[in-house]
Amino acid sequence: MTVISPTEPTYVVRPVPDVDRARLRAAVDAAEPGPLLMAMVHMTGDASLLSEFRARLDAERGGGPGVPGRYPDTVAADVRARAFALFEGGMTPRLTVPDDDLFLRMAEVCVDDSVGEEFAAHLREMCGFEPDRRQVPVTKAPPDGFRVIVIGAGMVGLNAGVKLAEAGFEYLIFEERDDIGGTWSRNVYPGAAVDTPSHFYSYSFELNPDWSMYYPTGPEYLEYMRHVVDKYGLRPNIAFGTKVLRCEWIETSCRWRVTVRSADGAVRVHEANAVVTATGMLNAPSTPDIEGIGSFAGTVMHTAEWDPAVDLTGKRVVMLGTGCTAVQVAASLAGRVAELHVVCRQPHWMVPEPMVDKAVPEGARWAMSHIPYYQQWFRVKTYWYAGDKGWDKPRIDPGWDADRPSVSAANDVVLRACLDYLERTFPDRPDIRAALTPDFPPYAKRIVKDPGFLAALARDDVSLHRASFRRIEPNGVVTTEGEFIEADAIVFATGFKLEFLSFMDVIGRDGRKLADEWSGQDPRAHLGITVPGFPNLFVTAGPNSAPNHGGGHNSVSEGHVHYLIECLRYLVENSRSAMEPRRDVTDEYNRRVDASLDRTVWRHGGTANGYYRNEAGRAWISCPWRLVDYWAMLRAPDPADHLFFDATATTTPK
Repeated sequence: MTVISPTEPTYVVRPVPDVDRARLRAAVDAAEPGPLLMAMVHMTGDASLLSEFRARLDAERGGGPGVPGRYPDTVAADVRARAFALFEGGMTPRLTVPDDDLFLRMAEVCVDDSVGEEFAAHLREMCGFEPDRRQVPVTKAPPDGFRVIVIGAGMVGLNAGVKLAEAGFEYLIFEERDDIGGTWSRNVYPGAAVDTPSHFYSYSFELNPDWSMYYPTGPEYLEYMRHVVDKYGLRPNIAFGTKVLRCEWIETSCRWRVTVRSADGAVRVHEANAVVTATGMLNAPSTPDIEGIGSFAGTVMHTAEWDPAVDLTGKRVVMLGTGCTAVQVAASLAGRVAELHVVCRQPHWMVPEPMVDKAVPEGARWAMSHIPYYQQWFRVKTYWYAGDKGWDKPRIDPGWDADRPSVSAANDVVLRACLDYLERTFPDRPDIRAALTPDFPPYAKRIVKDPGFLAALARDDVSLHRASFRRIEPNGVVTTEGEFIEADAIVFATGFKLEFLSFMDVIGRDGRKLADEWSGQDPRAHLGITVPGFPNLFVTAGPNSAPNHGGGHNSVSEGHVHYLIECLRYLVENSRSAMEPRRDVTDEYNRRVDASLDRTVWRHGGTANGYYRNEAGRAWISCPWRLVDYWAMLRAPDPADHLFFDATATTTPK
């Protein structure tokens, strides 16, 4: 009685002929009514359900806005009752993937909001209804020996492996560590978790109906990635323990020469027609250079280099940081350690998220697995309220005038919600509220979803210090406020150094070095992916490609992989060897990026700290576009925007 085949992508939906009534009852009771109603439309093919429930939703509210995405109780109860009656006889969809017009009508009723027509194809693909649509016509197979090297076996590298194999390209993934997973194999600190909803933070072609939490823990997400590796047969194409040292473009053969240090210590050279970097931008831990750090007699750990063998139970712990990682560590350690001292250099805006530590009920998981199209529509709703609905919040309204650091009405809604959360949690502690109130607008630094950090601070054995470290002594820390804190262990939750490929040599045409092209912390790329002078080099998670207004890295990375496959397909179809973006096109694209970002808090956020801006104050991380608009830009390369090259000599692939 399974819908999802273990060997097929999850957009291949199968009927369920026999239904366990008890499990179905529990499933519809736990299901979200909007996605459940859409599953009914798929089952019956009856679009009149949309008109009926649209009218009922409007009538129940009496014209008021209601709670975004939440069906009134009476409407939700009717959806569940009718769904149970419909599904108990078996579930064979009459409607598979609707056309764009019907899909948009369904989406609007599902999320109870207006959905622009530009979202139709985007949501169909990103929410697992269909595979990504190829734009370049496919009439030829890649030639023998056409190889792609992928650097990194994290989320993007694995995605690239799946899609390269699907398109018929030979590929090899080099992974420096001994396991797949990227950040999720590196970050094993207590409480490590994803701060994007589980049912969105996964590949669109491989939805996971079995998430145990609404926000996945790091270990569970790593298990999901291992499942993908095994299901799609990626492991034979991954070389573990292999560090890439140098990539050099050979102009005569139009191939990359990639030098690596293998697990056995040997240095080897490989050649490939294209290179995909999937190393992310946050790689090396950023540990402050504090006077006396070498003198400390206890344990010192950075969260990205956590030693699970170290037991902090009963210890006095001092932690520096209050960002996304720090709050997870603090919430996990509170109550286990004798004392926890949180030293806060600069606070973040923190929002309550009631689902961040909530388990997914068994009935809801059964619905995801067994009710055709339910999990796709659940992903639509999750995506909708976690994605482009937040696009306006970082944008500055020049006419906005307030006595607080918000920059627009939408931005102020977030600020007031955060302040209200602090007030409700610490009504009698103005000192803590003041220490945790930023002096910059929401979104200027990353918004933190509270996993229990404020509750931890309310404990008697947890203290907050608005300061930094001045020096470290053998038995503790002296803060910049002159306070001495005794400690048995020091934890640095201070993030990562931001590195756009600065840790390897990349040599392009005419001997140009990527490090020189991107010097002065000012990397630029066309569409955040390709660079003039570096043919067939595809930089995923490149400059100005991060969706910092909402969504998740997974959605953007799928767009990057789709684009690079389209580029490679174009080369094959047109019998060309290599391509790179024109310099003038790249410069014009980046002018538009800067102009758009200049109207956001990422450029004028009132804070010099954080990694969203470089040393010159330029916003170099954030993507200025909506997710849907950036996705549309990445459908296929425009040949007019590129230079093309052909090999004048051949080499034997290695």
